[in-house]
Amino acid sequence: MIDNKMKIEFMSRSENESFARVAVASFVLQLDPTMDEISDIKTAVSEAVTNAIIHGYEGDTSKTVKMECSIEGRNVTVTVVDEGVGIENIERAREPLYTSRPDLERSGMGFTMMETFMDSVEVYSEKGHGTKIVMKKAFKAIS
Repeated sequence: MIDNKMKIEFMSRSENESFARVAVASFVLQLDPTMDEISDIKTAVSEAVTNAIIHGYEGDTSKTVKMECSIEGRNVTVTVVDEGVGIENIERAREPLYTSRPDLERSGMGFTMMETFMDSVEVYSEKGHGTKIVMKKAFKAIS
């Protein structure tokens, strides 16, 4: 059973990446997280939102990124959705150092970063219809 939930939408502008980070960090404060837990979730959200803007929408700032966050017990789920170009080969996109935008000197570490800082990362994508990233993290019990 979901204890709390939030949804936000914002334009696919790079300056909104920091807004998404702060929104998620503020939302999870109710769990009294450690600084490491806050940093982890902010980093993962930053990567997911940046991927939506840079890769999903290819820099088209008129599009919208959707983000949803829910809390169930001490478990947090963050979903980031774009309705952009989609990912042709999800497995290849998840390989460290792979980037579909070498022209922008991207590092190709977005999915690796998400997987490092979250407990699970699921990627759903359809070419021409967009991508949905579902990230989950269990927060430590309060001592």
